[in-house]
Amino acid sequence: MHAFFLQFPDLTPEIFTIELFGSQFALRWYALAYIVGIVIAWRLAVAALRRPALWPGAQPPMKAAQVEDLLTWIILGVILGGRLGYVLFYQPGYYLANPTEILRIWQGGMAFHGGLLGVILATWLYALRHNVPRLQIADLVAHTVPPGLLLGRLANFNNAELWGRATDLPWGVAFPGRAAQSCGQALGEICARHPSQLYEALLEGLILGAVLLWLVYRRAALRQPGWITGVFLAGYGAARFAVEFVRQPDAQFVTAENPLGLAWEISGYGLTMGQLLSLPMIAIGVFLVLRRRSTTEVPA
Repeated sequence: MHAFFLQFPDLTPEIFTIELFGSQFALRWYALAYIVGIVIAWRLAVAALRRPALWPGAQPPMKAAQVEDLLTWIILGVILGGRLGYVLFYQPGYYLANPTEILRIWQGGMAFHGGLLGVILATWLYALRHNVPRLQIADLVAHTVPPGLLLGRLANFNNAELWGRATDLPWGVAFPGRAAQSCGQALGEICARHPSQLYEALLEGLILGAVLLWLVYRRAALRQPGWITGVFLAGYGAARFAVEFVRQPDAQFVTAENPLGLAWEISGYGLTMGQLLSLPMIAIGVFLVLRRRSTTEVPA
């Protein structure tokens, strides 16, 4: 039995539940994380657009009033892309056999990489329709994303989901539930796991977000289109790639022959699905950073 571990706190997925006309309606922490993350992203985007000195030629790519319209496109991209990404990347066989369940988003099942592709497509279409420079609008969106990632990962922890692999480190958490407590330990022992949600909240949310804001407001990064987008893609990809080493893979990838849940493997070494999907992000991000234009003066 582990000498030290942290017991999962007494948390529930719902903030409150009300009953109306014989049905129950609940506000969940995960939904609140989405809502607050979107509001923060909106305010960050508006703040950046209201500072012309941050942009090439002191000319913001769009008006602050247009952000609300852009958010509508982005929200659709997140929902549709996240769901389709989960279907295609993680459980294609199941949903091919049960196509009517693809639209049942309320049952859970969203993929960040799919949501990212959805946001990219939505942003590109918006830029095309409104004649907005694509890299500049990508930078605008990218620097607003980390707060939502931070809140989303905290909500994952609160929901006791997406936990990590078993560990004997003193900060391992004993998550509730049969699945979390089934890690091959001896009878009667507690299974403590890496709180991988908190690792991701720290890396993808807090640290990456701080770096992007520093680049925007102290290094004039928005004046060099593609720099912020590149740092975001490479930063998120690297953080996710690293955390995947201690994150429990989705159950459909784990078998007796493949206990590590590797999606690609050669001679006992391989990568998880999350790592495979992160590699293109890192490559594209590094490319965008390396090709950015010459640095101009830092704004006052």
